Amino acid sequence: MIPVRSFANRQVAVFGLARSGLASVCALKAGGADVFAWDEKEELRAAAAAEGATVMPWQNWSWDKIAALVLSPGVPLTHPRPHDVVVKAKEVGVEVIGDIELFAREIHPDPAAPGRAPVIAITGTNGKSTTTVLIGHILSACGFDAQAGGNIGKSALGLAPSGLKTIYVLEVSSYQIDLSPGLRPDVAILSNITPDHIDRHGSLENYAAVKTRLLKQTVKRGLNVVGVDDPHGAAIFTKLTSNGGAPCVPVSVGKVLGRGVFVLDGVLYDAQSERATKVMDLKAVEHLPGAHNWQNAALAYAATKPYVKDARAIAAAIASFPGLAHRIEDVGRVGKVRFVNDSKATNADATERALVCFPDIFWIAGGKPKEGGITPLAPHFSRVRKAYLIGEAANAFAATLEGKVAYEISGTLESATASAAADAAQSPAPAPVVLLSPACASFDQFRDFEQRGDAFRSFVAKLAATPVREAS
Repeated sequence: MIPVRSFANRQVAVFGLARSGLASVCALKAGGADVFAWDEKEELRAAAAAEGATVMPWQNWSWDKIAALVLSPGVPLTHPRPHDVVVKAKEVGVEVIGDIELFAREIHPDPAAPGRAPVIAITGTNGKSTTTVLIGHILSACGFDAQAGGNIGKSALGLAPSGLKTIYVLEVSSYQIDLSPGLRPDVAILSNITPDHIDRHGSLENYAAVKTRLLKQTVKRGLNVVGVDDPHGAAIFTKLTSNGGAPCVPVSVGKVLGRGVFVLDGVLYDAQSERATKVMDLKAVEHLPGAHNWQNAALAYAATKPYVKDARAIAAAIASFPGLAHRIEDVGRVGKVRFVNDSKATNADATERALVCFPDIFWIAGGKPKEGGITPLAPHFSRVRKAYLIGEAANAFAATLEGKVAYEISGTLESATASAAADAAQSPAPAPVVLLSPACASFDQFRDFEQRGDAFRSFVAKLAATPVREAS
């Protein structure tokens, strides 16, 4: 844990007590703050009280004495309308920040100070989790104390205090960027921009602007790494190269770049100096399948090159990457049927990256729907033998699939997994894949995508214990 001393002997309020909120309570208490906290869930209130917070409804806080409101990233800040606690804070002039801002103030009170632990911050619509974990893996393999977390795994404040070889690697969501004006990364990465979280930001343009803000905050002696294969990413790269900020490296999959890092036919090239040099063949990396993972590898390579000068060492680390939980993750095999957990795919663009990896798919989809549904996935429906629809999106997804893909409305993930396993085992396909790739958020039936993926893994384990008979 990183104690937050910047609010020592002052009152700080924390609203929302899930993973990042509870970590904020602990870090603030460890740094000497007087913490007031609230959450609608009783078990979360009890956990905060156990850590020494004064738990009471936010309406009863002594707002005239509060120095800052630490807001959970999931609580609306601006859209569709600010939460009432945000409105109150602004009325009385209390600054509203998040756990990443607390981290930044503790780790980097002076971004220009020598000897501080570097921070690599990763954002974007898709690919940021794999890129975050891959960067941490590369740095660890090359002898650094890589502390990876943020929007994935441990919260930023739950990471270890910095040592001589510490590099912090943070996945940062758009919600967290909104609450982190003081985060000044040494390396910032933008993977891509596709429509997502429009309800939270009001428009795609607002969403892209929030992502861009993180890269504008990068220290001038640092580095920005930008995926340029989508129109928004390309436009952001062009804008950043002319704003007088940190140097910017473009990354592409499928296009040769005169300067930057690119992947062509699965081969990673570094063209940051006078000529392009081959780094490695990514097609041989078992746990980074597909063009989307090649982009993740290219982004990670560009981000770690300032710290690991030997490209061969980076290539060896990429080759040994074990993969990311909940992202095209093999979780079992029953007979000829392979089970793949892609619960991290919470929108259509992310699901597309999984669908293109397999030819014979028994697809589990659904949950809390995102704007646009699965209509953009129509070009890949030929890969789907049958779909098993769950959650709030089931009926809407059924309407999209009608006449194009066989489907059933399974309702629950457990029912869908059992039905898909049985159908896959009986199918003539030589290597069928039961793929959980929901193209939806999980909040209608699960706490988060991780709980959803863990549930799928447990259902597969039960099936493995009592195998389904295959077609003879």
